[in-house]
Amino acid sequence: MATVLIVDDHAVVRCGLRQFLADTEDLAITAEAASGQEAIALVQTGEWSLVLLDIALPDLSGLEVLKQIKRLRPNLPVLIFSMFSEDEFAMPSLEAGASGYLNKDSPPNQILTAIRTAVTGSRYVSPTLAEKLLAGVAPTGRKMAHEALSRREAEVLLMLSKGTSLTKIGEMLQVSVKTVSTYRTRIVEKLGLQSNAELTRYVIEHRLG
Repeated sequence: MATVLIVDDHAVVRCGLRQFLADTEDLAITAEAASGQEAIALVQTGEWSLVLLDIALPDLSGLEVLKQIKRLRPNLPVLIFSMFSEDEFAMPSLEAGASGYLNKDSPPNQILTAIRTAVTGSRYVSPTLAEKLLAGVAPTGRKMAHEALSRREAEVLLMLSKGTSLTKIGEMLQVSVKTVSTYRTRIVEKLGLQSNAELTRYVIEHRLG
């Protein structure tokens, strides 16, 4: 049986996936982590067939966690499982070593296909992303305001929505507070918002966190 480590700061997501995979005979979630640091610590000491990793975590960005996991365990498959659209993070995730990118709105059969594909060591590419890649078109369509954000701006948006201070964000991303402030300015301009409370509401309404 393939064992899965799920990394997501929402207990309801972890619980839901655990119950979902419990109905299969070949997959099982055997460990959970609610933060990036917790996930990295588990990977250092444990063995799994796959890591199912969210992009939006309270302490580190999912992409940074992905990079650290791949440095520790180059052969350990990591499947990104996020509310962000493929247009935002699919290609950066694949370039960083992910075995695939899966949206949380994906139907159950697609989730199972993605996990089983990644467990075998192959890369999972969704049908929609595959069509864009085969057509030679980068997945950069813009439908929602947040899709105009850069990858780093999207990361900062998620951190701000969780109440993380500019200083803490700077430490986590290893940039200056001034740089983080610049990111915030760009974010509020692109989203047409002003306060952090509005940013939090936006993230919740669009189910980005």
